[in-house]
Amino acid sequence: MTPTEAHALSTDALLNQLTLEEQVLLLAGADSWRTVPVERLNVPALKVSDGPAGARGGGPLVGGTPTAAFPVGIALGASWNVELLREVGVALAREAHDKGAGVLLAPTINLFRSALNGRNFESYAEDPYLTGALATAYVQGLQSAGVAATVKHFVGNESEYQRNSISSDIPERALRELYLRPFEMVVRDAQPWAIMSSYNKVNGTYVSESPRLMKDILRGEWGFGGLVISDWGGTYSSGESLRAGLDLEMPGPSRARTGLLEEAQRDPATRAAVRESARRVLRMIQVTGTLAQPRAVANAAEKGEEHGDTRALIRRAGAEGTVLLKNDGGLLPLPAGATVAVIGPNAAKAQVMGGGSAQMNAHRKVSPLEGLRAALGEDRVTYALGCNNDRYLPTLDIPVRIDYLGPDGEIIATEDKQGSEVMWFAFPEGVESESFRARLSLTLTVPADAEYDLSLYSAGLSRLTVDGQEVIDNWTNWQPGDTYFAFGSNEVRSQRLLSAGEHSAVIEFMPRAVEGSVAGFSAVRLGFRAPLSVGAIHEAARVAAQADYAVVCVGTTGEWETEGVDRAGLDLPGDQNALVSAVLAANPHTIVLLQTGGPVLMPWLGGVPALLQGWFPGQEAGHAFADVLLGHADPGGRLPQTFPARLEDDPTHPETPDLQYPGENGHVEYKEGLFIGYRHVDHAGTQPLFPFGFGLSYSSFELSEARLSEAEIEPGGQVNVQVQVQNTGERAGQQVVQVYVRDVKTTLERPTKELKAFARVSLEPGASQTVTLGLDMRALAYFDDELQAWVADAGQFELLIGTSSMDLPIHLPLKLTGKWSWLVVKT
Repeated sequence: MTPTEAHALSTDALLNQLTLEEQVLLLAGADSWRTVPVERLNVPALKVSDGPAGARGGGPLVGGTPTAAFPVGIALGASWNVELLREVGVALAREAHDKGAGVLLAPTINLFRSALNGRNFESYAEDPYLTGALATAYVQGLQSAGVAATVKHFVGNESEYQRNSISSDIPERALRELYLRPFEMVVRDAQPWAIMSSYNKVNGTYVSESPRLMKDILRGEWGFGGLVISDWGGTYSSGESLRAGLDLEMPGPSRARTGLLEEAQRDPATRAAVRESARRVLRMIQVTGTLAQPRAVANAAEKGEEHGDTRALIRRAGAEGTVLLKNDGGLLPLPAGATVAVIGPNAAKAQVMGGGSAQMNAHRKVSPLEGLRAALGEDRVTYALGCNNDRYLPTLDIPVRIDYLGPDGEIIATEDKQGSEVMWFAFPEGVESESFRARLSLTLTVPADAEYDLSLYSAGLSRLTVDGQEVIDNWTNWQPGDTYFAFGSNEVRSQRLLSAGEHSAVIEFMPRAVEGSVAGFSAVRLGFRAPLSVGAIHEAARVAAQADYAVVCVGTTGEWETEGVDRAGLDLPGDQNALVSAVLAANPHTIVLLQTGGPVLMPWLGGVPALLQGWFPGQEAGHAFADVLLGHADPGGRLPQTFPARLEDDPTHPETPDLQYPGENGHVEYKEGLFIGYRHVDHAGTQPLFPFGFGLSYSSFELSEARLSEAEIEPGGQVNVQVQVQNTGERAGQQVVQVYVRDVKTTLERPTKELKAFARVSLEPGASQTVTLGLDMRALAYFDDELQAWVADAGQFELLIGTSSMDLPIHLPLKLTGKWSWLVVKT
């Protein structure tokens, strides 16, 4: 059959041409990023790519083909801008096409249950409605350009601790009202072409083996007709997972489904499930255009082209997600002609992304120092480091020669890479992924005689020699740790007195089988750092004192905020708090630019006049920050997550590790139920550091003339909320109108209020705009787990309108004349 003939066939007609064996082959990947082609029928491989903040392609997590790095999920969530998310989706589709991919493994829409989730940065918000609305636009934009979205991780993956085996024990109401709700919104409103099942169990059953979650709810109630893909290594059975609704096991070659053909041959139910899942794989190949025009899916064919309009979009998105949390006396924006000292560990090093599968080889990484120097001129911007915030010693951007060795130590293949961290996803011909031996050779260039810090960590066995002498042994006593999705070792450090000049370094490496790891995953990382002077903080304060303004760039990095491991606490790592205090004492005109993937504690907050939360805003970070600091762009962000004043105020109460967090004996119990984020603040009566939805503008706004289209509605009806927004300041600015619903008298316990509508408004000075927001029955309803129905009780509701969860000055009464219900399980 020719490609033209294959394309002309309907999905069912093409499916009928496949043998049972060929159908089974379609249901597990060929490798990490591709499905199995059926060459007999000219059915091409379909390529997928990570991830939410950029299309990495089929390369490793570090290095690989250059690509555009967009703001991470929480930075996009902070924009509260539906249209921006749609634009980002369209731009990401082009990036995916450049990498030969028809499927993007994104967006991530799990909620912020705990402030300590290591993958917090990847998701949008603590609120299901905000998350669902933003994700819907992202998916619509991506798929409008012919690339499939893969909405993840369905469902209950709100932390990384033991994620491959733990059971998220979630009460039914919390599951329905919080954790399933954004998935439901995206499925109903955007019709995504794929969903990714999560690693974990929900209430004792692996999601990938749960007929209730995947068949009854996802496909039955919501009408999802697309492809369900496993998370990488998240398929735990053969026919059982298939019959439950998991279509495609990734990555390949198959591990869990090696016996699927035999099972299908003897079991009619499994054979029927194979056919249905194979149909969905074929349909995906068709709807992405891959069948009509097979893409060049080989990694070598990937394009690293940079697009100017994408750069501009990333820069604008970075500014729109930046949240102005404090601006006493109107310190910001900085005046023209000011001299600025840029201080801190995140000043000269651009923190543009989180860690794990979301990372990529960005076209560029513009630091705050570079952005301000480009905007103000080299002569007006000074710099001092002050302290470090690395979790691990930094890597070196130097050439590395890799020799692959045979059984007798002979070289069987050689390749050259850049950078002292190597992850293996592809190998030269003749090299076996699970049994290779490698020798990595590199040259350390040392600027001065001193004691230097060196380190190794690896997914596999490793050792380091420098100038022929062993420095680190991570081979004979290899210990499992938190690196590489918890499949790697802990970092092993050593100090070495090195003289100025060049030194030869050699890393020996051999794979090590780890239970539960993705097939063929091997990696090693060499860290190297010169010592920091004892007086570094004092020197930073001296530099700050000599400038008109000081911008202290502190926060975390992708090493602290990463897939595979949760955060240990809310404190800034290292001596960053001491650095902020020292700079503030030296220069009262101090601005803190905070880059984290979530909340942190701020013991210096009371004395700092200006504070910006910048997140990880993608490759144009420094330019976006300069735009905001200098007033070229209004800080458009509003917090998508509550910032607690102390760790004990987090709804999961992690001060005493237990069943609620991070879990015990294979279970994590969502004992807080419905009360996460601002819902917890209302319920527990805590006072957050900054509330959900909060953010300042360089201008001022007034909300007025709020009214409802009708004061009473009947069951099944809708109501519109109108409110006038006026820019009462002297600058153009942005405001986010937020509408929360309160059920005045409830049958079941409910949160005090819940976000049900929002709108972002951009206005020139003195201008006004009337915003209209619609609310339907679901905006008034709770889930009755006994009735298995959405229910809105007859009676009085209150609509609360304002600009954050704690600033809602407008209250409008609404009456529902009768009880409304919607059964999700038909009887």
